[in-house]
Amino acid sequence: MEIRIKYFTDKIDKIEYIAGKSDWMDLRCAEDIELKAGEFRLIPLGVGMKLPEGYEAHVVPRSSTYKNFGLIQTNSMGIVDESYCGDNDQWFWPALATRDVTVHANDRICQFRIMEHQPAFSFVEVDRLGDRDRGGFGSTGVR
Repeated sequence: MEIRIKYFTDKIDKIEYIAGKSDWMDLRCAEDIELKAGEFRLIPLGVGMKLPEGYEAHVVPRSSTYKNFGLIQTNSMGIVDESYCGDNDQWFWPALATRDVTVHANDRICQFRIMEHQPAFSFVEVDRLGDRDRGGFGSTGVR
C-alpha cells in the first residue's frame, strides 16, 4: 500500500516505515517552539498525507514525550481521517505544556499508525449479556 505524503518543511527527517520494528512511526516538530507552563499550542508536524479510502491515522504521544518535554496531548488521541488531505492540510499535535520548554525542529514528539476504519455493525438491546460478572470497573487486580 502506498500513501502520498507532502512535506511542509525541509527541517524534519522523512518518515520511514521500518517493517518488523514497530507499527508506530514517529512524527516531528516542524519548527522551534517555546512554551511556558500552562500554555497550549498546536504544534505543526510538517506533513500532510492522502490516506487510502477506509483508513485513518491514530496520533498519540511518544512514551518519552512527557519526560523529555513536559507536554501532554490535550485530546488524548488524535484521529486524522482520509478526508483531511488537501494541499494545505498539515497535521498538528495539540500540546499543553506542564513546564517551560523549548521544542526544536526535528524533535520527535508524537507517533502515529494507520488503521482501517471500524467495520459496520448494529446494536441489539438485551436484558442480560449472559456471562459471569468480572467484579466491576478496575477489578483485574491491585498488583
